[in-house]
Order: sequence, then structure tokens, then C-alpha cells
Amino acid sequence: MKKLFILPVLMTVLIISSCSSCNNNKKEVQEADPNMIVLFDGQTFEGWRAYNGTDIPGAWTIEDGAIKINGSGRGEAGAENGGDIIFDRKFGNFELTFEWKVAQGSNSGVFYLAQEVSGEPIYISAPEYQILDNANHPDALLGVDGNRQSASLYDMIPAKPQNAKPFGEWNTAKILVYKGTVAHFQNGEPVLEYHLWTPQWQEMLDKSKFSKDKWPVAYDLLLNCGGEEKAGFIGLQDHGDDVWFRNIQVKILN
Repeated sequence: MKKLFILPVLMTVLIISSCSSCNNNKKEVQEADPNMIVLFDGQTFEGWRAYNGTDIPGAWTIEDGAIKINGSGRGEAGAENGGDIIFDRKFGNFELTFEWKVAQGSNSGVFYLAQEVSGEPIYISAPEYQILDNANHPDALLGVDGNRQSASLYDMIPAKPQNAKPFGEWNTAKILVYKGTVAHFQNGEPVLEYHLWTPQWQEMLDKSKFSKDKWPVAYDLLLNCGGEEKAGFIGLQDHGDDVWFRNIQVKILN
């Protein structure tokens, strides 16, 4: 009986030790830079919840130190236990860094400055950093000039140079938002820049799928992206495909 008891005890000790290590790493990062916030500790969903919800949908799991959306194969929000997730804190001026990889033919996105609008999807109010298998997902060939490929401002500005790695390989990403100026980076290179709340921003919306004549509710929300606070949530998209995210951190910019 004593031998049978040893294994569960050892497993409990290992789990506690692992969680303590993650908490220590988060603490070390924030002590090194008080403006740096670790959004994902590699072990738990602490700080995350469903968009317009409280719990983490069952399609989201943690695998090998990464947040994984387990694809339903039914497209965006197609699974009963799926849906987008957000980190439960709004950010205004910030630098978001993370890593991502996709399975073959997968699609997802990272949203920022998102608002929660009852009965509406997250992308109705938030710019999207596109996550995509450019070589195998049909969305890569849609839109204009590649503006639906990875790291693009979805359906508005293409990421150039397009330097995404093939499916199954990790990519690095950064989103910089500062007083209306936004820049996307992919694998260490700046790939686009634009300016919120300007005539340029309105012109881009007018030419996109979110234009006033096509989708007036989305148009109004995106035109005033971030609302009165000029801040919003960071979100990860469930588009029905297998996608992984890790090393997610935000640096607050004053």
C-alpha cells in the first residue's frame, strides 16, 4: 500500500514545483521590468476567459507550454465548446509579443483594442493580426494584394515582406500600439504600420469588408477603435483549426 501511495505524492510535488517555477518566472520578468506583464505562464489560463463569458471554452487546452485551440473543423465558432478568448484586462499603449504556429491549412488571429459587445463577435470592434498557413489556407489568396496573409492587418493592409514560416514551425510576432500608431512585426521584421482615428484609417475601413455600406455596426465600432478609453482587450481567435500560442507578454508604454 505504501508503494502505491508514493507515485501520487511524487506527481503532486512535481505539479506544485512546476507551477511555483512558472510563478517565479512571471515575478522575475516583472521585477526586471515593472511595465512587463506575462499574459501566459506556460501552465495555466490565469487571467484568461471567454469573450463575453467567464470560463475557458473546452476547445482551448495547454500543450507543451503553449495555449492551443483544438480545431473543430467547422470554421469560426463552429464548435459548441469553442469560441474566442481574451485576457481580462484592457490595454491602451503597449507592445505585445508572442509566438505562434499553425497546423496545415489553419487560420486564426490575434485581436487588440477589442470591446465586448453582447451578441456580436470579437472582430466587430477589434483590428486583427492575421494568423494563417499561407501556403495551404484559401484565405491567403482572397482579399487584396495578400492582405489576408499572416501578420497582415486583416482585410486592410498586407504584411510585407511576407516572411512567415511553414506550418508546424514557430513564428515570432509583435504588435506595437502607441497613441494611435500601430505596427505589426513578424519573425523580427516590421511588416506594416498604420494610424488609428485618422482619415487614413477611415479610408481603409471604407475599402474593407467592414465598410459602412456592408457592415455599419462594425464600421462604427472600428472607426472609434478602443472606445472612449482608447484601450481594449487582447484576444485569441477560434477559427475552427489547430493553432498554438506561447511566450505571450505585454509591455506597457507610457
